Amino acid sequence: MKVLVVGGAGYIGSHCVRQLQAAGHQPVVLDNLVFGHRQAVAEDVPFYDCDLGDSSAVGQILEKESIELVMHFAAFAYVGESVTDPRKYYNNNFVATLRLLEAMLDHGVHKFVFSSTCATYGEPATLPLTETMSQAPINPYGQTKLDVENCLKTFAQAYGMSFAAFRYFNASGAAEDGTIGEDHKPETHLIPLVIDAATGRRENIKIFGTDYPTPDGTCLRDYVHVDDLSRAHIAVFEKLEEPGAAYFYNLGTGRPSSVREIIHAVEAVTGLSVPVIEADRRPGDPPALYADSSKACSELGWEIQYMDVQDIIATAWNWHKKHPEGYLS
Repeated sequence: MKVLVVGGAGYIGSHCVRQLQAAGHQPVVLDNLVFGHRQAVAEDVPFYDCDLGDSSAVGQILEKESIELVMHFAAFAYVGESVTDPRKYYNNNFVATLRLLEAMLDHGVHKFVFSSTCATYGEPATLPLTETMSQAPINPYGQTKLDVENCLKTFAQAYGMSFAAFRYFNASGAAEDGTIGEDHKPETHLIPLVIDAATGRRENIKIFGTDYPTPDGTCLRDYVHVDDLSRAHIAVFEKLEEPGAAYFYNLGTGRPSSVREIIHAVEAVTGLSVPVIEADRRPGDPPALYADSSKACSELGWEIQYMDVQDIIATAWNWHKKHPEGYLS
C-alpha cells in the first residue's frame, strides 16, 4: 500500500516508516521539520518538506504519489506548553489536522490512522485504562487529541472515512540497529533524561514526588517500545477496508514501571551511576497510569515484543551511545 506518513521524520513517525518498509508497504513522508529530522528518513523514501495544514500542497502530494492511506504523527506534544500557549496547539493539532482531512476527502483518500494519546482520559478513577472509560482531558494537548477523535467519528458517519485512533502510553526505545532513535529538543521523556544523567550530559535526574501510594513511592507509568507501537498501526490496515470503520485502541504493555525502577534499569543497562535529586510532587501528576491493551492484542493480533522495560532501555542506550548529540552526531 502507498502510505503518506505525516510527521514521518519525527520520533514515532520515522520508526513507523521503517516498519512500513519491513512489511512491504511504500511510505511517503511529509514533515515540516519543526521537530523532525531529515536524517531519520532514508534517502530512498520520498520526502516532502511541507506543513500538514497546507491543503493545496497536501492534495498535490496525494495525487502525485497515488496515496491510499494517511498516517498522522505531526502533533505538538509538550503538555506544559499546551497550557501556556493553547493557541499553538489548537492551530496545529486540530485546525491543521482538519485541513489534512479535507485534502484527503477532496482527493478520494478515505483511510486514516491517527496518533492519539492516553492524555485524552485525564485522571482516571480506576486502572488499568480501557478504551470504554470516560475521557476528560486536563490539558489542551489532550483536549486537541480528543477533538480530532470526535471529528473523525463524524467524518466516518458522514463521508465514509475509515480510521483507527491509537491512544499511546509512554513511547520509548529506539530501532535495534541504533540508526534512528529519540532526539527531542527540549527532551521531556524520562528514559533519555535518565540516560543523559548517567552519561553526564545533565547534572542529575529529579524525582518529583516520593510519597505516592505506589510500591516505592514514585509514579508508575506504562512504557511501550516505539517499534511495537508502529507494528500495531500497520496491523490495523485490513480493518480499514470497510467504509466508515471507526476503531480506538490503547497501546501499552500493561506493566507499569516506577521512576525509581527506570533509574535502576538504566544503571543496570549502562553500568553507570545516575545522580538523583528528590523533589516535591508536580501538580497534575497522577500516581499511576497504565493500559489494558487486550483489545489491540485480540482484534489486531498485536504481539508486544518488548515487555521488559530493561530491554526497551537497552535499545535506547544503543542509540544514545552511537548518537550522543542526537542526529547532529
